[in-house]
Amino acid sequence: MSTFLYTHEACLRHDTGRAHPENPERLRAVLRELDKEEFQTLERREAPLATREQISRVHPEAYIDRVFGAIPEEGHASLDGDTVLSPDSGEAALRAAGAACAAVDAVMSGEARNAFCAVRPPGHHAEPSQAMGFCLFSNAAVAAQHARAAHKVHRIAVVDFDVHHGNGTQAAFWDDPDLLLISTHQMPLYPGTGAASERGAASNILNIPLPTGSGSQEFREAFSSIVLPRLSSFAPDFVFISAGFDAHEADPLAGLKLHEDDFAWATEEILEAAQHGCGGRVVSLLEGGYDLQALGRSAAAHVRALMQS
Repeated sequence: MSTFLYTHEACLRHDTGRAHPENPERLRAVLRELDKEEFQTLERREAPLATREQISRVHPEAYIDRVFGAIPEEGHASLDGDTVLSPDSGEAALRAAGAACAAVDAVMSGEARNAFCAVRPPGHHAEPSQAMGFCLFSNAAVAAQHARAAHKVHRIAVVDFDVHHGNGTQAAFWDDPDLLLISTHQMPLYPGTGAASERGAASNILNIPLPTGSGSQEFREAFSSIVLPRLSSFAPDFVFISAGFDAHEADPLAGLKLHEDDFAWATEEILEAAQHGCGGRVVSLLEGGYDLQALGRSAAAHVRALMQS
């Protein structure tokens, strides 16, 4: 079995406008790195379209209609101050969620050992009835519910190391004791959620806010002492990674001080926990990261760790 890479050209056609930080160059930077010779053994797969049924397990029908109804025939439209739509945004969003669902299928069937979804728009800020933070659909939550519906997988964990709190995943998971979100993130920072006191209806949310300026030592200590023990004790049947790389010290939108080797180390630790707990069933989804060089190098380090597991 090998690591699968899911992406689609439509994700490059999601046009957010001039000078928007979440732009097609982000995905191009990732794919350029993954086109290098060391990644030639990656199994490349075209991301399918998510079905409306898959999306509606997380997002109400009225919200789905609202998103697609707002997509312009030309130019741009905004769902909020940060979240921009263009004519191809609907397909891109369906490909992003569809990649995550297809990756679940490949891992559950044994065709793939694990998978990375190099897609956009990202998903972890999209709440069930609210687009925000560059995100339209909650890709990880949609894929988690797909794993349940299609494969009878019940206990599911998401580990989110994006520098911004995954408020959308939290909202989707809040009331379900068998859905665990573990999030490390900078605080204070957008979107303003993610306090340690936010624990979910069954203490199934674990938020680990890190002060501005925190670096490798603080991040790795939090991972070793809090993230990994909780992940292991939860004993998930499947693990998702919301892989944002904007905690890198070069990122312009935040103030943590991580490096590529921190993301590789965290990935290795998650994979080891998943190997012991659920046979290594892991799907990773690209979230943030806004310095192009740092994003490309960090994503490469992350995928390298996936491939070496």
